[in-house]
Amino acid sequence: MGLVMNSRLEAGLVLDQAVGGTVQVVIDTLFAKIQSEEYPADSRLPSERALAAELGVSRNTVREALDVLATHNIIRRRAGSGSFVTYRARTVEHMSSGSIAERTSPLDHLVVRSIIEPEMVRLATINMSPRELDELDDIVSRIERVRSDVTEFIKCEEELYRKIAQGTRNPLLEACYEMTIEVCRQSFRTALMRRHLTPDRIRSYQTRYNTLFNAIAARDVEAAVEFVKLHLVDEQKLLLHEG
Repeated sequence: MGLVMNSRLEAGLVLDQAVGGTVQVVIDTLFAKIQSEEYPADSRLPSERALAAELGVSRNTVREALDVLATHNIIRRRAGSGSFVTYRARTVEHMSSGSIAERTSPLDHLVVRSIIEPEMVRLATINMSPRELDELDDIVSRIERVRSDVTEFIKCEEELYRKIAQGTRNPLLEACYEMTIEVCRQSFRTALMRRHLTPDRIRSYQTRYNTLFNAIAARDVEAAVEFVKLHLVDEQKLLLHEG
């Protein structure tokens, strides 16, 4: 079941589980408020109690709706802190990322990443705020807690790169990189990584991302850019091995 509102089409959000009608209404209402930026990116939503009172539903209904939104990376729930908006309007999706994914080869995708990621990391290393560095550290910590859950690892990896893209302070670059994530998600790389993300490889990637974070946090532009270039070379080797 998809979101009932037209806005669901703009977000590409498709629910993969059946929910009750009242829960669906709450999902649609909250998502509309998020898309309109009544609840902007990085803001904290009102408490479950406040939302239940505002919408005239039970707290359990609100909780279930928030769980669905969290599953689809619209919000992030933090124990003891509340729910925070992670969704950002993705204007690039109007370009039909699905059709682009169909025409994009693995080599095409890697070439674009090789162009974008070094500059993205360079700008992020220079521009990320202390708060953003803390958030990036939190994502790396979550990556390090993954043992064998490939889905969770890929989800955290996407969040890592999104946070770095956000830290560039360049909205066009951020939007361009969002397109590479969407194309990747709809095409080959996710399936490829699922085949190759063994526990040993996950541990290797965890070490790499910790190294990248340390370089960014130290404002070591040269080390951070060199790291991402070497990481892309390894991705190319993995691709060639698959071929």
